[in-house]
Amino acid sequence: MTVIYALYGIAALLLLAPVVALLGGLPRISDILYGSVLVVAAALCAFGLNGLLLPAQSSTVVLPLGLPWLGAHFHVDALSSFFIVVVNLGGVTASLFALGYGRHESEPRRVLPFYPAYLAGMNLVLLANDAFSFLVSWEFMSLTSWALVIAHHREPGTLRAGYVYLLMAGFGTLALLLAFGLLAGPAGHYDFDSMHNAHLTVGLAALVLVLALIGTGSKAGLVPLHVWLPLAHPAAPSHVSGLMSGVMTKVAIYGFIRIVFDLLGTPDWWWSLPILGLGGITATLGVLYALMQNDLKRVLAYSTIENIGIIFAALGLALAFKAEDMPTAAALAFTAGLFHVFNHSLFKSLLFFGAGAVLTTTNTRDIEQLGGLIHRMPQTALAFLIGCAAISALPPFNGFVSEWLVFQAILQSPQVASWGLKLIVPAVGALLALSAALAATCFVRAFGISFLGRARTAAASNAEEVDVSSLAAMYVLAALCLMAGTIPGLFIDTLAPISHALVGSMMPHQTGLEWLTIVPIAESRSSYNGLLVFVFVTLSGSIGAFAIHRLASDRLRRGPAWDCGYPDASPATQYTASGFAQPIRRVFGASIFQARETSVMPGPGSIAPATLAVSLRDPIWDSIFTPVASFVSFIADRLNILQFLTIRRYLSLVMAALVLLLLMLAIWP
Repeated sequence: MTVIYALYGIAALLLLAPVVALLGGLPRISDILYGSVLVVAAALCAFGLNGLLLPAQSSTVVLPLGLPWLGAHFHVDALSSFFIVVVNLGGVTASLFALGYGRHESEPRRVLPFYPAYLAGMNLVLLANDAFSFLVSWEFMSLTSWALVIAHHREPGTLRAGYVYLLMAGFGTLALLLAFGLLAGPAGHYDFDSMHNAHLTVGLAALVLVLALIGTGSKAGLVPLHVWLPLAHPAAPSHVSGLMSGVMTKVAIYGFIRIVFDLLGTPDWWWSLPILGLGGITATLGVLYALMQNDLKRVLAYSTIENIGIIFAALGLALAFKAEDMPTAAALAFTAGLFHVFNHSLFKSLLFFGAGAVLTTTNTRDIEQLGGLIHRMPQTALAFLIGCAAISALPPFNGFVSEWLVFQAILQSPQVASWGLKLIVPAVGALLALSAALAATCFVRAFGISFLGRARTAAASNAEEVDVSSLAAMYVLAALCLMAGTIPGLFIDTLAPISHALVGSMMPHQTGLEWLTIVPIAESRSSYNGLLVFVFVTLSGSIGAFAIHRLASDRLRRGPAWDCGYPDASPATQYTASGFAQPIRRVFGASIFQARETSVMPGPGSIAPATLAVSLRDPIWDSIFTPVASFVSFIADRLNILQFLTIRRYLSLVMAALVLLLLMLAIWP
């Protein structure tokens, strides 16, 4: 596709922001904005799809902006085209959902101007072809998303979430700035085309890899840089949460791929070790965090961390196989990672929209306060159930296919020559298998406690189904989850140009195989047919339902429902979210999260209720961020004296700093 058309679309989004800020008081302005953004995002999505299907049409544009001697370089290739599709498909569905959800927004004028600007910032990151444009776009994306995070600033915890997010965003940008500085070298060639030809030493390449992991990992939510994500994503409006969790984290993945697979050059095998290790740990800790939460949006935010870990593990495998000269296995792992990027953007947006629908009608995110919503919100319940099945990697939905491809790539690891990889890859595979099982448990808990059983509160018993546009957005995503799971070969073949460009090979052509089967390496090793699985599940379920309802005895028999030993019909006798997670909390939580259960049992004759309180601690926050914050506060207190200096002392301090800098330049080799 021609990059100038994408820039026109981004300009249209940027123009919408001040227009809406000026006209924010008009009636139905939110409908006008979200409808306009939907149209522009759909056009950008079409441009991205065209560039992905026809990669030969990639182009570059240089605009007289930014640094005077550099200009602003914008380029589109197969990789950026794919992520343009991911970002703007998310923008289309979020805008469609917001057409209904936005009418219930309590602070519309704090959301509407920043929404199109946020989407424009993400697109600019994908098109940037020099370090300056990339970093400016990256910061613009961070600042607009921060404004959306603190839109509901009167709610408890929102300002803290925005503060932590802003700090982590600035820290990540600093790491990326240093990484690009090393890639540019002494000559200062900041455009990506010049960086391709940079030949870094082993030490500098390792430093760039670490900085790229920090810079992009802090935005993606990679452990231990994840602390902002479960605070910021739930605080934002639900359609923005869907974009942040389902889409913005993928822009961070794009940044990592662009630096490590494209700009950094030929990898060594040990580059993959920190990526694999962090990916496996992130996946496992993310889902364990999610299992401990009762806030529905925090559950979804923590599960994003898990899926980011899966993606990084796949990319680490691709890097290892590429270094070991195993192009077919590298293509399999890389394609699995990209496919999971796309799949996660679908089902995570769907789940956040479902959580937003629940929040709109019940005014609570606490799953302990829900229950029985399947009777009050049957269509939302169905869409949310599809999202839960997809994120739990259950066939025939899309989450199963991409995670299955990751495990197929892991099974290629015995062929590597390096013993370090022979040891770490099976360990990472075991962590991913554990995270997959825990993810299924997590979303059985989330759906079952929220939608099944009896309503626990009046808010849940009085819930109503949401509007048509919100349901339409959820069902579009649910249909795409099913489509990507039943005909994955079409999506895999679409990713082939990216894999060929960055790892030197591609998976075998899939769409020509019989019955739309996918074969990762060779049919003798493994194959999967999502369409046949879907047909089998549909037919067996339909035949079973028919047999039960039509062929069974028609004699009516009534009996009491199984009450688990609690004949009282009160909702208080149902399983709670805390009770459901208790076995896992006692196995993992006591050691990992320092989980403590405190019970208070009233004495004889007292009519006070018994209480059980569970406290959790984030070990990463306590061991890393709290000491750093204390150290910064200590230094700031000691340097506070500088603001009370006289003019003469200020000038002396400036003079000393200049002399020190000149000495450093004089002795620099």
